[in-house]
Amino acid sequence: MTAPDTAEIRRARCHCGAVVIEAELPQGLASATHCDCSFCRRRGAAAVTAIAATLKVLKGADNLALYTWGTHTAQHYFCKTCGIYTHHRRRSDRAECGVNLGCIDGVNPRDLDPVPWTDGVNHPSDR
Repeated sequence: MTAPDTAEIRRARCHCGAVVIEAELPQGLASATHCDCSFCRRRGAAAVTAIAATLKVLKGADNLALYTWGTHTAQHYFCKTCGIYTHHRRRSDRAECGVNLGCIDGVNPRDLDPVPWTDGVNHPSDR
């Protein structure tokens, strides 16, 4: 399946449904990537690009846990109940968020394979 390359607003939710978010994806699902930085490769989830200013927590803001490390620029959000990563604020571009592809309603990440990889190991902020 080829991912649509058009802006769209999508909803995503954690596994237990305690957290629901919505955001505009400027490239639709076509922006899906995996990252190989030390954190993302352990987390294993592909993410799509969202415009940070459009990301809304529709349900469960008080049920989100925040994880940061290093420069504390990237902010990774997880459901406190089921532990699922829902989204993160990007270190590379603060105007963007990554939304967990597997959390988006009606999307099976397998249908988008192969999902490309980005080089998070050699991030420009680390130089």
